[in-house]
Formats: sequence, C-alpha cells, structure tokens
Amino acid sequence: MDKKTSCKVASKASKILKSSNSSKAEKSVAASALSQTGKCKRNK
Repeated sequence: MDKKTSCKVASKASKILKSSNSSKAEKSVAASALSQTGKCKRNK
C-alpha cells in the first residue's frame, strides 16, 4: 500500500523546518514527512 503524508501534516512539517527553535530530531522527522508528501494545493 502506498501511503502519503497529508497536506495538513506537510504544512506543520514545513513550519518545523523553518523554525530555528526546532531540534535536529524534530527537523529529521519533519523532513521525512515532507519527502513522503504527494501533491498539495497551495492556499494564497
């Protein structure tokens, strides 16, 4: 089964990666989640 990270989770992961307060472990998990994300619509 091919599972993808939801767009909602991908958005939170992106914020973690941009945050200077996030630990290396948090950023590693966030990067992993983003790498498994499908196509998400971008809200402007």
